[in-house]
Amino acid sequence: MKRKMIRYTVKPDRAAENEALIAQVFEQLHLERPAGFGYAAFKLDDGVSFIHLVSHETEDNGKALGDLSAHKAFRAGVSDRCESQPVTIDLKEIGSYAFFSE
Repeated sequence: MKRKMIRYTVKPDRAAENEALIAQVFEQLHLERPAGFGYAAFKLDDGVSFIHLVSHETEDNGKALGDLSAHKAFRAGVSDRCESQPVTIDLKEIGSYAFFSE
């Protein structure tokens, strides 16, 4: 299982737009339900910093997000929306307990 964290900060006047674009990605994910893939996004307390967590079983599963039209729309303007550009960090899980269980 591969896991990544992406973090970035958007310009204050673009935060609502960024959040709306993320919501569209989740709408499409809930409709298409790609297998072997997990995704979560968070807005930090400052209102302009975002963190996305991605997990996938195989490299093919990792492409599931990039293939979504809503994610392509999100990525299309990300450079213009950002104050600090996205940084991707590979994560190695040490352990977890009931993380994101609903």
